Amino acid sequence: MSGLFINRRQALQLASCGFGSLALSGLLADDQSVRIDNPLAAKRPHHPARAKRIIFLFMQGGPSQVDTFDYKPILEKRHGEKMPFDDARVIANTGERGSQQTLMQSPWKFRQYGECGQPVSELFPSMAEHVDKMCMIHSMHTEGVAHGPATLFLHTGTTNFVRPSMGSWISYGLGSENDNLPAFVSIAPSPGNGGARNYGNAFLPPVHQGTTLGSAGRSASEAKVRNLVNKSLSRSQQQEQFELLRDLNAEQIAEQTGDKELEAVISSYELAWRFQNNAPGILDVSRETQATQEMYGMDRPETVDFGTQCLMARRLAEAGVRYIQVTYGDAGANPAWDQHSNLPKHAEHARKVDKPIGGLLQDLAQRGLLEDTLVWFGSEFGRTPYSQNNGTGRDHNPMGFTTWLAGAGVKAGFKYGASDEFGHKAVENKLHMHDLHATLLHLLGVDHKRLTYRYSGRDFRLTDVHGEVATGIFS
Repeated sequence: MSGLFINRRQALQLASCGFGSLALSGLLADDQSVRIDNPLAAKRPHHPARAKRIIFLFMQGGPSQVDTFDYKPILEKRHGEKMPFDDARVIANTGERGSQQTLMQSPWKFRQYGECGQPVSELFPSMAEHVDKMCMIHSMHTEGVAHGPATLFLHTGTTNFVRPSMGSWISYGLGSENDNLPAFVSIAPSPGNGGARNYGNAFLPPVHQGTTLGSAGRSASEAKVRNLVNKSLSRSQQQEQFELLRDLNAEQIAEQTGDKELEAVISSYELAWRFQNNAPGILDVSRETQATQEMYGMDRPETVDFGTQCLMARRLAEAGVRYIQVTYGDAGANPAWDQHSNLPKHAEHARKVDKPIGGLLQDLAQRGLLEDTLVWFGSEFGRTPYSQNNGTGRDHNPMGFTTWLAGAGVKAGFKYGASDEFGHKAVENKLHMHDLHATLLHLLGVDHKRLTYRYSGRDFRLTDVHGEVATGIFS
């Protein structure tokens, strides 16, 4: 009966069902026969690191820079005027340059905040209180005029090829600070515009894929690890299941020394067991004081979800996760901040994220975590300073937009680069997305030119053959 004979891969597939709740204590304790080097063990950086970890606050869809952080008074003075612009979308579709567009002023007022005097619109009153912690970069530019390619480029450094995500590169290069946790966690990732590729490992070993919690547009109560508890099997039954798996592993490791795929599977089982015993406590934000929860806006219906996710990010950072991404987005095809014909909707999104992000910065600072944690606020691109089709919204703009960093290794209360007088193109100290990737890796102690992986006959890296480190933002 051929059905009784299974190969190694089939055996692993059968034995791996419910691996999140397998009792793998034998792999972690006395039996060394199936022990392998932990691929997520902390690794020595290339040079002294300024930051130990990054929290990336991804604003999916492209908040408008001229309505948030890049104040352009000329838009008020010349509101409604038509003038020629090199519109990225028009150029991509027709090749036409200098198309006539109608300037549109911001619906929101700006004022200066902090000792640095950074202008911030009334959309972000909570974030505005922390501008003296921020390094504001007004000269970002990137690849891709549509959300899909630009989002992939933000996460992987390419617009179309399957490449490892930035979090996976960081996991591969540095490992985790905590043996019981993954190096890369993505909270509420979006299923669209690249989907799993935005936290995927591509050709890097599978153990470096991001661990996902929840999904964009869903309640924060769903942002949890599935199958952490096996309610269908008793502890003794799980132990028996493990014994079978251990015997299979021991035999196969002995016969297939150097099988990286098999080793990665075993490593994932080990990590699953450790994660099972540690994650519930780390992700339980109810353990925080009422004052802390209120700091993140968890007492308000409009901010409870993103506030919970930001607080989870702080707890994961505190526990030693290297790279945590928190996505503010929608589950549908249209990204949250994508206001082509209804710019006032920016206010709704701003209300949901402003207080939680302000609370995150305050909490990190109070705990001393901002000294070695880098917070990155950004999106795949910005928006145009003119209305789209003479309407009430703004189109995509990859040629000039704003992002900000705060915390470990960057100048506080500092402005880097500039866009033109209209906020359309980056013109001073231009920072390409490849450059930002190189700079973020450098802050973590990683030389982006040395962080490579050989695949299909060539060496790959996050920045491909590009990327210059922006040392001008370093403190």
